[in-house]
Amino acid sequence: MPKIRLDGRTAVVTGAGGNPSLGRAHAMLLGKLGANVVVNDIGAGAETPNYPYPANAEAIAEEIRAAGGKAAADTNSVATMEGAEAIIETALDAFGSIDILVNNAAFSITALFEELTPRDFERHIQVNLLGTAYTCKAAWPHMKAQGRGRIVNIASGAIAGGAGVAAYAASKGGIFSLTRSLASEGAPHGILASSVNPGGFSRLVMATQQEGSFIYELAKQSPAELSSPAVAYLAHDDCPVTGECIDAVAGMVRRVYLAQTEGFVDPELTIDTLAQHWDEVMAGVHESIVGYGGHEIFDGAQPYDPATRD
Repeated sequence: MPKIRLDGRTAVVTGAGGNPSLGRAHAMLLGKLGANVVVNDIGAGAETPNYPYPANAEAIAEEIRAAGGKAAADTNSVATMEGAEAIIETALDAFGSIDILVNNAAFSITALFEELTPRDFERHIQVNLLGTAYTCKAAWPHMKAQGRGRIVNIASGAIAGGAGVAAYAASKGGIFSLTRSLASEGAPHGILASSVNPGGFSRLVMATQQEGSFIYELAKQSPAELSSPAVAYLAHDDCPVTGECIDAVAGMVRRVYLAQTEGFVDPELTIDTLAQHWDEVMAGVHESIVGYGGHEIFDGAQPYDPATRD
């Protein structure tokens, strides 16, 4: 039995009804570690009724129960605030608390930028970015009231951008930045938030890649379950970090961060002097500006006041 346990904690994992899937792997491990797990998945969306790889939240919840864990199923959509609130209510009704939120639900289309439609962009933002924000917002007051909470948002290596993933990368990059903001605001209340860039063989790979392709075959060698320990550890009280982004693929785990160069300063900057000093702008790494283990990011931060909002 693992030494690190989550007994008594209640976790919500969105988009966890597929098999194989990253969400299922996360939910199964959290259940194995003793957490009460709410398995969320809509099954099939209105715009994808004939999706060839169906999901079933109740089937995964039953797997967790059959393995000796505690689980409940939920089929609400993260893509609306009402759905997100209903997901958190499922956790409260079934287990009395919401301690861990794993935002795994995602939508993805692989296509060149010129081929993507406005609706493609809307669906990525609605599910991936807004869905993550909505569930966090629904869980937030409950975590704040109990003085603790762990949020693990599933981002992607696509945050670095790449051909064929413009809409997906934009939505996942938003999750990266959203998570940093949640970490900044949440730490004074005991709410820690980090993101994970996972990888592994899943329905998403099966739906977006052709069998036999390099990515498909590579993913087959990377079980989704190898991403889950990083998710579970970030959800544990013994893990003190917040605002981090962690790659977790095929057993490889590493920290992801942004950095800035030392650059140069000219109070009378012109385009000509900028051109002359361009090598200084581009050369070397001066310091990390993303990724921290303490709360330095809170220096100078002001509490949010709705009355002063524009």
